[in-house]
Amino acid sequence: MLHPRKPAAYSSASRFASHHRICAASALGLTLLLSACGQSNAPAAGPGGPGGSPPPAEVGVVTVKTGDVGLVTELPGRLEASRVAQVRARAAGIVQKRLFTEGSVVRAGQALFQIDASPYQATLASAQASVAKAEANLMQASAQADRFKPLIEAKAISQQEFVNAQASQKLAAADVAVAKAAEQTARINLGYAAITAPISGRIGRALVTEGALVGQGEATPMAVIQQTDPMFINFTQSAAEVMKLRDAMESGQLKRAGAQAASVRVVLEDGSEYAKPGKLLFSDLTVDATSGQITLRAEVPNPQGTLLPGLFVRVRLEQAQVSNAITLPQQAVTRTPQGDSVMVVGTDGKVAPRPVKVGGQQRGQWVILDGLQSGDQVMVDGFQKLRGAAPVKAVPWQAPGSMPAKSASAPASAASSAAR
Repeated sequence: MLHPRKPAAYSSASRFASHHRICAASALGLTLLLSACGQSNAPAAGPGGPGGSPPPAEVGVVTVKTGDVGLVTELPGRLEASRVAQVRARAAGIVQKRLFTEGSVVRAGQALFQIDASPYQATLASAQASVAKAEANLMQASAQADRFKPLIEAKAISQQEFVNAQASQKLAAADVAVAKAAEQTARINLGYAAITAPISGRIGRALVTEGALVGQGEATPMAVIQQTDPMFINFTQSAAEVMKLRDAMESGQLKRAGAQAASVRVVLEDGSEYAKPGKLLFSDLTVDATSGQITLRAEVPNPQGTLLPGLFVRVRLEQAQVSNAITLPQQAVTRTPQGDSVMVVGTDGKVAPRPVKVGGQQRGQWVILDGLQSGDQVMVDGFQKLRGAAPVKAVPWQAPGSMPAKSASAPASAASSAAR
């Protein structure tokens, strides 16, 4: 079956509509392409703002505060018992008993050893007998002198006989005194047979045992007692530093740390600080000719026996204080042969170096004597983030081990990130 042919006018209209749709689609595609290219060339929006500049780097700072700061010097020292007594045998003989426990605390006068006392008891008995004999002779001589007194007045005897009677009385009195002295000596020697503690303190090991012969020709060491509460610390300091410190205090640059004595802290071998503070007792009057050092001694309480004699320690000595001083962490200060300096963040965020004068250290921090004012912001961390003269953002510095401050915007940022 043959279909009838469409009119020519209809075919031309159809072709025109199809051509119009093709042109419209091409124009839309070109518009999208140009838009995409424009977006790829436009700067990305971000925290840095238009132009793509990065945000200011965050650096840790501390705000300077002035006040009275102690100048602390750390010196090596050795602990020493405040009293040391060597227990020695003062009487010769055989040790019969040990009457103490090694390593225990003993009291002054407490019996420690017993030496065989039988020879000294016999000597004392002999001396007592000599005293009795001398007293009997004195009694006889005194009676004869008393009988001669009326006879010499009646001239019944010669003057020489009366003088002889008086001399015999005085000789007998002298013999009594000698005998009593011998008795006292024998009693003292008998007391030496019982060895007692001369001081209170902790006693060490026994240096002799039962059956040992001691005191034969020399005072044999038998034990050592040490009084460890309080303890002494002997240490040395450079004579130049001592003289410089005294001159500074006399000129008014520094003031004394305390009214009575300088404060002393003891640092043990593990780096921990002993809980109880001590005090400086004295400094020697002479300087060691070989080392140029002055010897100092401090006293520290030791009720629990934590400190032991002979132990090496570090002594933190606060001898003076400086007014309107500043303390900074050590990493904030740059020390060079040309001088010391710090990095200060200005109000405009710019960082600039500033020379300072360092006076010493206190508890791991430098003491700044000059160069800073109260309110200055000194960089402690973030030096690697500095980019030329670019400004920075100062944030409070957190010491290692301290809890950082919680940011109030942190939960909101986390919530917005989760929402995206």
